[in-house]
Amino acid sequence: MKKLNLCIDIDGTVTEPYYWLARVNDYFKAKLEPKDVTLYEIHSLLGIEEKEYDEFYQQYGELLHKEAKIRNGAQKVISRLFDHHEIHFVTAREEKMKEVSLEWFVGYKVPMDSISLLGTHNKVAKAEELNCDIFIEDRYENAIQLAEAGFYVLLVDCSYNKGILPFNVIRVKHWLEIEKLVQKRAFHLTEEKPA
Repeated sequence: MKKLNLCIDIDGTVTEPYYWLARVNDYFKAKLEPKDVTLYEIHSLLGIEEKEYDEFYQQYGELLHKEAKIRNGAQKVISRLFDHHEIHFVTAREEKMKEVSLEWFVGYKVPMDSISLLGTHNKVAKAEELNCDIFIEDRYENAIQLAEAGFYVLLVDCSYNKGILPFNVIRVKHWLEIEKLVQKRAFHLTEEKPA
């Protein structure tokens, strides 16, 4: 079986996708529920300027990331995948969130080979640098951008990432499904290898 380079987003992919809702509702006096989160851009959901949300995030970002709950099955599956593949976390979080991010991974006992905090949603260059075989993501726009650059993407299903998907983006419901698809792709790429 081929050893793959797996690139994995963090927020909404490894973490629960709606972990920020309680604090956002409290701060902005809103009443959003998970079903209401039909857009990735939170400021648009709230009907506020991006700058207003950025001010909230500057104040509470570290706390939000610290409080985030892990997605069901993510720790066990990532640990099993780590035994056979390279695990690279690639996130749009800013570099200043590195310490809180690493503490979170240690706290949840999630293994990794590397973590890249890009400060941008443009992940194609990092995926190329890491020679990515599979990118696991929750943001629709990222999945499409990565797919257009030729990457195979597993898109973790959320209320905010609906849309038509190209052939190289597969929508997945949970981490056990991700594990099966990673194994399938590893065997497929092994068989493709010339003798």
